[in-house]
Amino acid sequence: MNLFRRVSSQSHFSKITKRSFKYLKSPNESLEPPLTHGIHVFHCPDAVGIVAKLSECIASRGGNILGADIFVPENKNVFYSRSDVDKCHVNWDSVTNYILLCDEVCPCNKKFGIMCSCSEFVFDPCKWPREQIAEDFLTLAKTFNALRSIVRVPNLDPKYKIAVLASKQDHCLVDLLHAWQNGRLPVDITCVISNHDRGPDTHVIRFLEHHQIPYHYLRTTAGNKRDDEILALVQDTDFLVLARYMQILSGDFLKRYGRDIINIHHGLLPSFKGGHPAKQAFDYGVKLIGATSHFVTEELDAGPIIEQMVEAVSHRDNLQSFIQKSENLEKQCLSKAIKYYCELRVLPYLDNKTVVF
Repeated sequence: MNLFRRVSSQSHFSKITKRSFKYLKSPNESLEPPLTHGIHVFHCPDAVGIVAKLSECIASRGGNILGADIFVPENKNVFYSRSDVDKCHVNWDSVTNYILLCDEVCPCNKKFGIMCSCSEFVFDPCKWPREQIAEDFLTLAKTFNALRSIVRVPNLDPKYKIAVLASKQDHCLVDLLHAWQNGRLPVDITCVISNHDRGPDTHVIRFLEHHQIPYHYLRTTAGNKRDDEILALVQDTDFLVLARYMQILSGDFLKRYGRDIINIHHGLLPSFKGGHPAKQAFDYGVKLIGATSHFVTEELDAGPIIEQMVEAVSHRDNLQSFIQKSENLEKQCLSKAIKYYCELRVLPYLDNKTVVF
């Protein structure tokens, strides 16, 4: 720990930058065996020797850390770490995503405060099989009274399953669909749910039918938000994405779903909450317009922020150009948030904040 912290009590980030393997062959030679990327996320009370033990755990099995991010909040006895890991390819029959969640942590995903370690390493799978990896990190977690420990191997683990909820506007939905098609988003889209009935000849419906992604039209009213039907459709998902879904999810829905929901807000929160934020910003005469991706909570547009993007505007812009600029930001901001989330870069911090490595 001493190697990664100043003597002062200031909050800080420490980073071990990526480095090349000493034993890599020349560019003309092939690597045997191929390398696979892995991520370890760890959250525990701050203590001396955490980094040393994490490194020893990986190195003792032939692993090699390529990069690590560490954050120790000011006046908080909590240690955050994220490390990237490469390892030799191995076909595990067992589940490749291991999660330890201690009793001290509320099972609700909104309980923020994660210490993460992600490491890139090469290893001999005969010496370090998947079951042994889980056992080694479990031992380490118990040693430091970890609140949470997660190991994920993206190339081997199943992709995150998501459902996308959208209303009439297509720009965020279409952007996500094309990003998924091009392999830029490491997710599987199980279905698209909307309170807007799209015709069979629309671009969205043709795309979904071509890729065999179900589209569910659920008409909502002020007295019926179709919570039960939506929940039945998304029970097999890992998280939800609201791609300009212009309906408020109830507190009961959030509790019953029990997993994270990522929303895109077409405004720079905490300013201009609620409806028509672009018009609010235009009427206010702002010089920066923005978009915000955040987790959904019971309080409208007040969940922990994942990503924000801005663009300059001026007196020469009208409401239409405000909206066009905002929509471009929304697409980028939502895509980044999903990617960061899947890469375990978004770490819970305090009650309503995030650490994003």
